[in-house]
Amino acid sequence: MDSLGAERCWAEVDLSALRQNARVARERLGEGTELLAVVKANAYGHGMIEVAQALRAEARLFGVANLHEAREVRGSGLEQPILLLGPALPEERAAIVREGFIPSLSTLAEAREFSGGASGINFAIDTGMGRMGCWHEEALAELEKIAAISGLKLHSISTHLPAADEDAVFTEQELTHFHDLVRQIRARIPGDYKVHALLSAGILGFARHRFEIARAGLMLYGTSPLPNEQRILHPVMTWKARIALLRDLPAGRSISYGRTFTTPRAVRVATISAGYADGFPRSLSNRDAAVLIGGKRCPVLGRITMDLTMVDVSAVENPQIGDEVVLIGRQGGEEIFVAEMAERAGTIAWEIFTGIGSRVRRVYR
Repeated sequence: MDSLGAERCWAEVDLSALRQNARVARERLGEGTELLAVVKANAYGHGMIEVAQALRAEARLFGVANLHEAREVRGSGLEQPILLLGPALPEERAAIVREGFIPSLSTLAEAREFSGGASGINFAIDTGMGRMGCWHEEALAELEKIAAISGLKLHSISTHLPAADEDAVFTEQELTHFHDLVRQIRARIPGDYKVHALLSAGILGFARHRFEIARAGLMLYGTSPLPNEQRILHPVMTWKARIALLRDLPAGRSISYGRTFTTPRAVRVATISAGYADGFPRSLSNRDAAVLIGGKRCPVLGRITMDLTMVDVSAVENPQIGDEVVLIGRQGGEEIFVAEMAERAGTIAWEIFTGIGSRVRRVYR
């Protein structure tokens, strides 16, 4: 075993791959578009501070979900502007102004609460997401009122693409209409504010609609929301566990809760040191999921439990207790992408990454 021999379940994060993915985003966008690195939700489970520090030379801004995350990033010594991507609670507004963060808001009533903020505000426009923002048909009139507020600076205007990874026709129409709206806004409201609309799927699939800022999230972490673009990205995380126990079971033995799997033949079973409390989704149970041991795919058997998972290692030559198990990543000639795990679990890559638990130590390479 290596120096991580005492670890039961851990994630290795390749910071050079992270930076390379940021450069891919910047190259796709071209000169004149600033990269906003989305590091919310603990940088999609990769470690918010470590990721932000690694991207300090690549990103011009950082995106977080809330005031707490903004304070963490600022407290690490980073000086880039920090934009709060979600709406602020009323109790947070004064602190956001005082501490110089950029809030995202949807209404005139919210805007009045942020007057005096030196870093300005991001005015969100709803073009189909329905989560936040002023409806696009009302946005120009609302923004004219906001721009008239004394002491309020407009940092940027933005929208969010709800289907860039699923509906190219709608997304192209959405971005075209947003371009038209932006032209109207610029004609009526002067200023040096910037515009952003593209998220990772937008950067990879709709880069001609680039504007002045683009928000890179999932692609930074080496996963493409557009499968045909996966080849240009470098996976950042390798998620590992250990073989904790080995047993030889005869045919007819049931495995795990509910007895949903019974051995059809004699099977060598490894109990591995990862379960749903670590973030290995219980929904992978009985869904033809696998892990990598000895460079081979080993099927998950029965239901995944809180701390442990059983897998078939009959095809592995001489497995040993303590051997490394790869849940996400490459081992030998085999690789399990997070997208594969997400598909089998009936979810999305974002949820897999952000669900990796706090007891899974992150190790930075």
